[in-house]
Amino acid sequence: MARTATLLSLALLAALPAAQAAGFTAKNGMVAAQTGPTEISVAYAPLHDATDYWCAAGDFARRALGLPGKTRIWRASPEPRGAGQGITFTLNPDLKAEGTGPSHFGAGPDDGSVSLAMASVNYCRPALLIWRD
Repeated sequence: MARTATLLSLALLAALPAAQAAGFTAKNGMVAAQTGPTEISVAYAPLHDATDYWCAAGDFARRALGLPGKTRIWRASPEPRGAGQGITFTLNPDLKAEGTGPSHFGAGPDDGSVSLAMASVNYCRPALLIWRD
């Protein structure tokens, strides 16, 4: 019995890094993970546009990191995104990529950033599941 419990414990410990590496699934189905002190990387996913990546980063920062909606986020990866590559975002304005960020009208600084509330609410579309018969 003790041997079985030990083997089970070892199996769970071995699975832990894989579960952590899998990242956080945002409400739009994309996967995001913290990759530095202020960096959030969103993994490549086909059939998603730039606002979907902003959504995933904002959703991660709000729900996984617990940051307030007024917190600003910037794109850290330069444009254009290479084929098959994800996008990295930052909470540090000193690490932003120049000339990136969504075009939008309204309140807020014109520095390429958006608030986490804007990214995680206005840019998020529900994940659609498609079944093939």
